Amino acid sequence: MSLRTQVSDILHERTSYDFIGPTKKWFALSGAVIIIGMAALFARGLNFGIDFKGGTAWQVTVHGKNATTAGARNAAESAGLTEPSIQILGGSQARVESKRSTPDEQTKVADALAKYANAKRSDVSINDVGPTWGGEVSHKAIRALVFFFVAIAIYLSLRFEPKMAIAAIVAVIHDILVTVGAYAVTAFEVTPATVIAFLTILGFSLYDTVVVFDKVEENVTGIGATGRETYSGVVNRSMNEVLMRSLNTSFVAVLPVFSLLFVGAYLFGAVTIKDFSLALFIGLMSGAYSSIFVATPILALLKEREPRYAAIRQKLAGRAATVAAPAYAPAGVGGGGAAARRAAAAAAAAAASGGAAAPAAAERDDGDASEKPAPAAARQAPRPVPTRRPGGAAPRPRQKRRKR
Repeated sequence: MSLRTQVSDILHERTSYDFIGPTKKWFALSGAVIIIGMAALFARGLNFGIDFKGGTAWQVTVHGKNATTAGARNAAESAGLTEPSIQILGGSQARVESKRSTPDEQTKVADALAKYANAKRSDVSINDVGPTWGGEVSHKAIRALVFFFVAIAIYLSLRFEPKMAIAAIVAVIHDILVTVGAYAVTAFEVTPATVIAFLTILGFSLYDTVVVFDKVEENVTGIGATGRETYSGVVNRSMNEVLMRSLNTSFVAVLPVFSLLFVGAYLFGAVTIKDFSLALFIGLMSGAYSSIFVATPILALLKEREPRYAAIRQKLAGRAATVAAPAYAPAGVGGGGAAARRAAAAAAAAAASGGAAAPAAAERDDGDASEKPAPAAARQAPRPVPTRRPGGAAPRPRQKRRKR
């Protein structure tokens, strides 16, 4: 199938992709990303900004030349700072961060940076933050996260069912771990704007998941309850029906965030916009992935364990095995009909339990049927008995007419 045909099918909602079949592949991919992120998190931790660990930041616009990391570092170290953190924003602004310093040290650094930037002393902005404020932000963010999970669990349990709430919460936790792991691997700075974006991510991830679950519930009530389709099949079909809607939602949300990240942060050097849009961009991409490849497969796994849907799966597997089982011999001749029935029953049982025992059972029945000696009636057909006339005389042989 060509790429143009696939794109046309997606746009017109004619896709038939198997999202539930490769569930192990999706889980393996998510697990690998999370493990890499958690390893980086435990190895070197997160790069918290001065708002969390406390410190002093200086920022100045450089005139007459381009701002460089080496030039800003030399100016800061000449004023007495040790191991300052330097950021170049938009090519013309220099931002210097260091441990919390005294007012005299702040003045010395500001004078050195003003001299380096060909600017006035008043053009250098100073931001002095203590670690207490960052701790308060962290505690409030954790509290908001707990309230968020509780509210989501209650709402989804009442609106849909508890198993859908479990699947949605697992998908949200997946997005949290992926985002935190990305910050740990890349050493991006964690600021209050990052925390705000982080909480915004959770709402978007949940929205996309609820859209998918609503379609699943509609299809299960309308068609899946008739017993002609497994729950996984209903989920798979529902995903294909809302695929274009999910892609549109994700694209519309990611596009303005990418614009903020590229234009606002890297062209104009807005630090707050950079911190906010970077976390939002990573979270939106992870949320678009998790709503399709994490939440719905988990829901299918949980629902397939219910007796109702397990019975439907076994019944459909039995039908498929009965239709697919070959008849090794005609019924009533050499016991082949019984062998075929035993093979069909074994195939149905194997399909219901995982499909591993069907070939062996079929081969065993085939071997039994071939090893059994056929009865005498089947080995030698009886000779035809000539019919006799009512008088008891044997029928006369027919004579050929002579041609005149």
